[in-house]
Amino acid sequence: MQKNTEQKVIREPQEQELPGSEKDMNPNPVFDNPDRKGSGKLQNKIAFITGADSGIGRAVAVLFAKEGADIINVYLNEHEDAKVTSEHVERYGRKCLSIPGDITHEDFCKEAVHQAIQEFGKIDILVNNAAVQFDQKNIEDITTEQLQKTFHTNIFAMFWFVKAVLPYMAKGSAIVNSTSVTAYRGSASLIDYASTKGSILAFTRSLSTNLVEKGIRVNAVAPGPIWTPLIVASFDAEKVAKHGSDVPMKHSGQPVEVAPSYLFLACNDDSSYITGQVIHPNGGEIVNG
Repeated sequence: MQKNTEQKVIREPQEQELPGSEKDMNPNPVFDNPDRKGSGKLQNKIAFITGADSGIGRAVAVLFAKEGADIINVYLNEHEDAKVTSEHVERYGRKCLSIPGDITHEDFCKEAVHQAIQEFGKIDILVNNAAVQFDQKNIEDITTEQLQKTFHTNIFAMFWFVKAVLPYMAKGSAIVNSTSVTAYRGSASLIDYASTKGSILAFTRSLSTNLVEKGIRVNAVAPGPIWTPLIVASFDAEKVAKHGSDVPMKHSGQPVEVAPSYLFLACNDDSSYITGQVIHPNGGEIVNG
């Protein structure tokens, strides 16, 4: 996998249907740096990650595996992408349990955690990462169906997974949620998505205080424009071609550039005195958050 993360400002126009496929993107996202060696930061930890089939989730899963963790990947139906994630996790000598299903249903969320516990017996790290977004110019175009799907996927599922996972988390465990730069500056065409990301911010801060006495840290990562399948599946070809060109660094980031933020927050040795906080890998946009 190429390790050069620099991207051109303008890409070839391309579009996909949601949820999107990483293998069909041009260029393919960079999710691993083979020259970066693991140091055992997560040795023998169990990491439960939603949306690890592609994008940021895949990069997090691969980096966690490199650092010694076994992975549970909960994803919708992108089986080919999920297989690639599993192959890379296993390449670093760790196990990967792939669980396909729809996280907008609480029963599935409970069942996925049950399968993970049956396989591994515990969960040390929960990464709530899976999300959807729909580009709409006018709020009048956001249907109740779309609103419910966005909120059920992006924030309801986080509540359900935390509730299901907590009984199997010990002191020193960590929860890392994916919010977004849009939680801080908003988005004119992603009103419902940005609203869920703002909810995730408040959820992270509130949950961190709720769980602090249990010794479980809760933090978040707020990525800016990152080159993932969600981008090409959400926007028209013109927006995709210019994705990331409006941030100070003038290009979108790669998943491999975001994953270390999750590793830092997941590692109790590195971030033991940090909870309720957010890291901002966003290409230099100042959000004062």
